[in-house]
Amino acid sequence: MAASEQPGWLTQAWEEFGQREVSGARHNDRILEFFRELGHESVRRDEVAWCAVFLGASLERSGVASTRSLMARSYVEWGVPLAAERFGAVVVLSRGRDTALGHVGFLVGWTETRLWLLGGNQANEVNVTAFNRARLVALRWPKRETGVLSPRSDDFFELSLAHVLEMEGGYTDDPHDPGGPTNKGITLATFAAWRGLKVTSERRDDLITGLRRISESEVTEIYRQRYWRPAGCSSLAPALAFMHFDAAVNHGVGTAIRILQEASGAAVDGKIGAETRGRIAAMPIIELIRTYAEIRRRRYRSLPHFWRFGRGWLSRVEKTLEGAKTLPPLGQVSASKPNLSIEQRNGDASMSSQQPSSDVTPKWWGESMTVWGALIAAAASVLPAIAPIVGLDITADLVRQVGEEVLQVGQALTALVGTLMAIYGRTQAKRPLMRKAMSLKL
Repeated sequence: MAASEQPGWLTQAWEEFGQREVSGARHNDRILEFFRELGHESVRRDEVAWCAVFLGASLERSGVASTRSLMARSYVEWGVPLAAERFGAVVVLSRGRDTALGHVGFLVGWTETRLWLLGGNQANEVNVTAFNRARLVALRWPKRETGVLSPRSDDFFELSLAHVLEMEGGYTDDPHDPGGPTNKGITLATFAAWRGLKVTSERRDDLITGLRRISESEVTEIYRQRYWRPAGCSSLAPALAFMHFDAAVNHGVGTAIRILQEASGAAVDGKIGAETRGRIAAMPIIELIRTYAEIRRRRYRSLPHFWRFGRGWLSRVEKTLEGAKTLPPLGQVSASKPNLSIEQRNGDASMSSQQPSSDVTPKWWGESMTVWGALIAAAASVLPAIAPIVGLDITADLVRQVGEEVLQVGQALTALVGTLMAIYGRTQAKRPLMRKAMSLKL
């Protein structure tokens, strides 16, 4: 079956074929990435059973919602049941007599007695293994109404790539460019490495010819495998992934990760770990990408070839920043906001532009949700950094949770006091209540 005819999740799964656990104290970061993509960042070892997260990550990379569970049997009720085998179907198998345990993978072959699954954690690696059909528990397929995920960063790869290709242009061989011959942003050295070759005097001309004729599909895969995924773009918000991917291409993956860490205030070690992700989560995206852009400008200005390429580099940063601002979560319209007519929109605009009247009573700062939100966000950024100094383990999520609970208690107390004051005021009032005719214009 051609790649274009198989389900997208199966295409994603094949790309990880051969990934294997690392014995000893070290761990395969590609396997740990499956856990991170499904929200299990606390898992730091590739020995943790990972068949379900491998399958879930493959589904979600193709835009299909998974259970996001570590349990293989979480797929017993997922999607819809199949009455017969289907290439690419999700297969749940039993494991021993414990009904809580199981194994899950994608169906790629079958006979009357055997099922061949493409799966993870099969002999500690991603491979195709035959299983006894007697172990079959469930055969499932995604149901249409819940099959599509809400937008996530991988869905924006093509859009981000289109931007990069526009910035990079076609074939060039500028003697001042240390990258040498380059086509669509792919240098001759990168092209040769992708094909498993070295640039030698004997091969150079043939490689340049191949680089000039490089296909769109090969360009796409080079960018996906050498930049998008190694830079961790799939785990970032779309707006940040857009900026980070462009930087990974133009500065290099390692440098881009360091820029991201510097922009977020994390320790700069070239690896996107728990601390970096926590810092990113605690920082408003618009502020983060603006800081990211400024660091890129500063780096460009420090380069020896800035005199020749500087104007183009700075223009690239500006275009990337503007493009990032158009992506979620930036620029989203609230789903709860009703559709307004042109007259209503104009009315809203005219009212918002008016100055507040002088008889509006200012409120105490403690009643301001904006102020409390700012305090909680600041605490989520500062406390996790200083807590280890005094021997405490505080995360940004913990700070936010405690802050929200304190805020809820404060709101409840405010409401109680207001109610009591209203009752007291009514008992002390000297004038009776009366009805008064009112008219309301809309």
